[in-house]
Amino acid sequence: MHDIYTLIHRHGDLFYFITFLWTVLEGETFVIFAGLAAQKHMLNIWLLFLAAWAGTFCGDQLFFAAGRMFGARLLHHLPRLEAPVERALGWLERHADIFILTYRFMYGVRNISGIAIGMSHLPWRRFMALNALASFIWAAAFAGFGYLFGDVISHMHHKDEVVQNSVHHVMLSALGLFLLIVVFRLAVSWLQRRRQGGQ
Repeated sequence: MHDIYTLIHRHGDLFYFITFLWTVLEGETFVIFAGLAAQKHMLNIWLLFLAAWAGTFCGDQLFFAAGRMFGARLLHHLPRLEAPVERALGWLERHADIFILTYRFMYGVRNISGIAIGMSHLPWRRFMALNALASFIWAAAFAGFGYLFGDVISHMHHKDEVVQNSVHHVMLSALGLFLLIVVFRLAVSWLQRRRQGGQ
């Protein structure tokens, strides 16, 4: 992704602000290539990490706020979504902590998930604390991947495709872990109900 290196050369320290803006919406591949640039001493890895952490944290806070303030209006204009959204919100409230810590690793669901969580009854402070932790993990994972494996990536052909595949594998692994945890918790709850019913 030569565009990142062009941005670095053109904008210098302003690149960290560009990283912040980029990660408000998405940016997994962008952050990995920026981590590779840091490994080549073109960027400061700690400033890159802080910019990525701040961007993803602020972005998800904005989507949460949008869901909290405008979610009901959206359902009013799209009544067909009301039943499935209510079911999803009920499920979300039962597994909120796990979901908040993992959803940004799930491909294609980050922004809509923030809105859905905003529509739930989850308190602002609880979401903010979990969002800060999840953003820390996300930024460290992708910036760290580019930084630590920069030498390997730089010698590969089709670097963009390699990184895209790595991003998808990470996200699929996170989704699989999330589903396993949910299934485990549901199984434990089912066993507890059976034991209580047999008493």
